[in-house]
Amino acid sequence: MNENNKTWSGRFNEPVSELVKRYTASVEFDQRLAQFDIQGSLAHANMLATQGIISHDDLTAIEQGLGQIREEIQNNEFVWSLDLEDVHLNIEKRLTSLVGDAGKRLHTGRSRNDQVATDIRLFLRTAIDEIIGLIQTMQGALLDLAQQHIHTIMPGFTHLQVAQPVSFAHHLMAYFEMLKRDIGRLRDCRMRTNQLPLGAAALAGTSYPIDREYVARLLGFDGVCENSLDAVSDRDFAIEFNACAALIMTHLSRLSEELILWMTPAFGFIQLADRFCTGSSIMPQKKNPDVPELVRGKTGRVNGHLIALLTLMKAQPLAYNKDNQEDKEPLFDTVDTVIDTLRIYTDMLSGIQVNAQNMRRSALHGHATATDLADYLVKKGIPFRDAHEIVAKTVQHAEHKQCELSELDLYDLQQFSAEVASDIFDFLTLEGSMLSRNHTGGTAPEQVQAAIQRARMWLANP
Repeated sequence: MNENNKTWSGRFNEPVSELVKRYTASVEFDQRLAQFDIQGSLAHANMLATQGIISHDDLTAIEQGLGQIREEIQNNEFVWSLDLEDVHLNIEKRLTSLVGDAGKRLHTGRSRNDQVATDIRLFLRTAIDEIIGLIQTMQGALLDLAQQHIHTIMPGFTHLQVAQPVSFAHHLMAYFEMLKRDIGRLRDCRMRTNQLPLGAAALAGTSYPIDREYVARLLGFDGVCENSLDAVSDRDFAIEFNACAALIMTHLSRLSEELILWMTPAFGFIQLADRFCTGSSIMPQKKNPDVPELVRGKTGRVNGHLIALLTLMKAQPLAYNKDNQEDKEPLFDTVDTVIDTLRIYTDMLSGIQVNAQNMRRSALHGHATATDLADYLVKKGIPFRDAHEIVAKTVQHAEHKQCELSELDLYDLQQFSAEVASDIFDFLTLEGSMLSRNHTGGTAPEQVQAAIQRARMWLANP
């Protein structure tokens, strides 16, 4: 019999081998749930005493013992044992050594199955709140950068080809909207995460007269998981969070790709602060955008965790299975990766230097105002498809002359349509093109300023 673990070893005739012990133990990573485990245990003990299941003297002893354990963990004085498998048994063993039988009574009416499910939900709820706050901080940095560049013109791209001129602020505000949706998804996920599984016990509930709703109120849950089998085996909330995290990282990866491109000499749109870059061991001229590159790489890491969690759950029968021990490492790593990425990204945005001249120069190439010429012709009464064909031939002519569309003279333009008049040059300028898109969601400076103001109001009361 395993003398180190009397929690369940009375059923067995031989001890667990050292290899199996290492293979099955989770304490090396789930000890980060300790504070949440104590939080849940305190609420559970309070309920047991309120319901008359344990005495108030036991409750007092449990509270004092768990308080001491909390301090030991915070001060890195707590001794973790691999023999005790996980965070729950380590804390329970220490509690019993401190307060005796009262510590043994704490586990009345619960199982490690509903206990760990509660701990993970408490952990994830806290992580979601932190991540939402970090996203909002990053959004504030985006707004500050955008405010400086409402009139900075850059080429807007489709297929990475110059399409139409936009303001740099307008481009940045696209990422504000992505992050805003990320917050919405996280809040939605939090709502489903914030349901209490404790009280489901191993899988069927408990015969003790517990009050699950009371525990839910103590712990700040919105409600209780309605089915005991589902309560202990559900990891949908973790998968959903990882899906939200994968989208957050995807958005940051897209922005990273643009920062990397914009920083190359071929674009020359921006420079990142030196603290976010490294040099080359052989090429002294290099300034490599390591942080954005790593964000791209870590996005694959988070996506992988999502697939791992989905695969973990795909063939599990009800109810709890040991497979679920594998939910924590991908979940923890996803939380850590997203938090670190958001923190570093906010700092990185504040150190971006913009080369507005290069942005404008790039927007002057690629016939960025071709659509404005088509719109001009439509306003003169020409059907859009005909106008489209006229402009296509005009662009071809400009390319033959090796100049930009806006550099053609009036005679050249009138060769393709007699409707073109001298006022066309008001529409072929970059400023004229931007000003003409003066509607909600458009790139006109007036609209971009209004969008920034709305964003700040939302951020102040999200």
